[in-house]
Order: sequence, then C-alpha cells, then structure tokens
Amino acid sequence: MVDNVKMVIAVRKDLDLGKGKIAAQAAHAAVSCALKAEKYEKKLFKEWLKGGQKKIVIRVENEAALMDLKRKIEPLRIVNELVNDAGRTQIAPGTATCLGIGPVEEEVIEPITGGYPLL
Repeated sequence: MVDNVKMVIAVRKDLDLGKGKIAAQAAHAAVSCALKAEKYEKKLFKEWLKGGQKKIVIRVENEAALMDLKRKIEPLRIVNELVNDAGRTQIAPGTATCLGIGPVEEEVIEPITGGYPLL
C-alpha cells in the first residue's frame, strides 16, 4: 500500500536550535535517508515517492534519547541517518542534531516513534 510508508525525523529539543537550523538539519536527514533507501530499499523508496513523500518530525529530549531511538531501530534494519553538525554556525562541530528514519511502513515504525511529541 502506497500511503502507509513514511519517514520520521527526530530532532533534539535540548539544543535550542533556530528554526532555520532545524529545517536544514531535518533536510540533511531526509535527503540522506532518501538516497540510502533508493539504493538499498528500492520498493519502499518507490512507494514513499508515490505516496507523497510523507514525513513527520518528532522531538527527543537530548542526545541520549536520540541514540536510544537509533539503537531501537537498528536491529530492524530500517534505513536511518544520524546527522552531525559541521559546527559552522550555532553549535559545536560533530554535535548530533537529528536522526532520519525510513522510509518505512507505518506499522513497523509507529510502535517505536508514535509516543514521541511532534516538533
């Protein structure tokens, strides 16, 4: 089913990033995940494209919560990308800012990310 595939982007709440910085970091995560999915998960990628490239953005409390989320999805072999900032503007180089997840079927990711608040 085409409309049940989405991408989730988790953004750290504790960094107090500006709106533009959040948008840029989320875009990095989305593009990186899309490129990986196009290469390694062709069927999901095509369904995601046909379904309107659905994305949701959630908040996580801090780096520990971001890494915990990454640990939860990795055994499921879901495409993901941790974004570490270059450090040219608001935060130190190498700071983990967000995690892109998917595209993935909603029934797979919802039990893991469904309890997080939207950004």
